[in-house]
Amino acid sequence: MAYLTGFHAIEERIKANPVDCVLLVANAGPRAREIAALAAECGVRVLRTGTSDLDRVSSDHRGLALEINDDKQSPTFTSFLESLGDKKDILAVMLDEITDPHNFGAILRSCDQFNANIVITRDRRNAKHAGIIAKTSAGASAWVPSVCVPNLPRAVEQLKEASFWIHGADMKGGPVYKSDLRGRVCVILGGEGAGLSRLLREKCDSLIAIPSLGRIDSLNVSVAAGIILYEVIRQREKKPAQL
Repeated sequence: MAYLTGFHAIEERIKANPVDCVLLVANAGPRAREIAALAAECGVRVLRTGTSDLDRVSSDHRGLALEINDDKQSPTFTSFLESLGDKKDILAVMLDEITDPHNFGAILRSCDQFNANIVITRDRRNAKHAGIIAKTSAGASAWVPSVCVPNLPRAVEQLKEASFWIHGADMKGGPVYKSDLRGRVCVILGGEGAGLSRLLREKCDSLIAIPSLGRIDSLNVSVAAGIILYEVIRQREKKPAQL
């Protein structure tokens, strides 16, 4: 079991997937009462509880906590591949050991904004930080399909078999706007500090970078994700780059 405590995170999860959820309510204010009404409307069980009970779940619950069970809800990587059919424009995002749940959540928010079809990760530890991820993503984690696979290099091979082009984000890569990011593409984002692992780097069709004019040599991975994913959409829609 995991618990979500941000208003946006709870609301978006209820809208996206109310199955296997229980809303815990204590001393609710107007905003919390609105969410409780939404939960009841969507068939989510609403339980009145004491503030001390919510304190054991989170120190910043603001009168609400959503108990979730995602074990039965996660799609599988195989089912994702089988569902592709003859679709041409597919965007997969692979996260290579993103360990900070705040970064993970911020990346999911960009994935939602730029219509990523799936997020692939190996690190099951993120499940322990569902509340932080949901809150940082402003609820986007409820909408973006995410899968956890045992072996990322093997997943890359399967993506290639499904006609994906693999682009790894790396400071030594070519300018992202010079790479063709249309069609079926997978963008791999490396972990904080370490960057791409050697095996994944070797499996990339290209390495892409965001040109920088600043004194600091790199961007935060969640910021880089937003810029790169915008470039994917820009190329697909054939819109001129905007500053």
